[in-house]
Amino acid sequence: MRDLVPESGYYYPNKMGRILLMSLEEVMGRNGLNALLNLVNIRHLIHELPPDNLEKGFDFSYISNLNQGLEEIYGPRGSRGLALRGGRAIFSRGLKQFGPLAGVGDLAFKVLTLPAKLKIGVPAVARIFTQFSDQTSRVEDDGDHFLYYIDRCSMCWQRESDHPVCYIAVGILQEALRWVSGGLDFRIEELECVAMGADACLFKIDKDPIK
Repeated sequence: MRDLVPESGYYYPNKMGRILLMSLEEVMGRNGLNALLNLVNIRHLIHELPPDNLEKGFDFSYISNLNQGLEEIYGPRGSRGLALRGGRAIFSRGLKQFGPLAGVGDLAFKVLTLPAKLKIGVPAVARIFTQFSDQTSRVEDDGDHFLYYIDRCSMCWQRESDHPVCYIAVGILQEALRWVSGGLDFRIEELECVAMGADACLFKIDKDPIK
């Protein structure tokens, strides 16, 4: 195992950390998750999940080390698939609970056209993270696609890599777009990653659903 990332002083709310671990258990199984938590030296979470509250207590280093641990155990290809599945489970299991707080959960939103839903919904996802955690996210409309930036990213925090590593974020965005659009799938690609030397992690989100 490569050197672990030290604690950062930046946090997600405990609720988001709890959702992450429950989602990883869903795709890896209890034994797989325990092995991962042991590998990245956060064994105290094996027996007790973070509390179900919005207090900021789940350090960015936990996410970065979990992400690195997945790659150590399963290799780049296997960890990518698990991270994508985990990211989708994170949103479906709990992050969509934040939707109404970001203005995308009421009946008026559901009757909008697809372009209007995306125009409101994609920035709302960024706003959820910026509002409730120390992750800073923003969105730009670039014609036929959105550019989704994570300026302070936990998934690659203090890491160096020759390839993008923020597949958990891709999975979250995939499931978030399914929810926003009422069940459609969209192509989402990480174009730049801080672990590769970029200033921010940058994701391209196509506006047209996959046929």
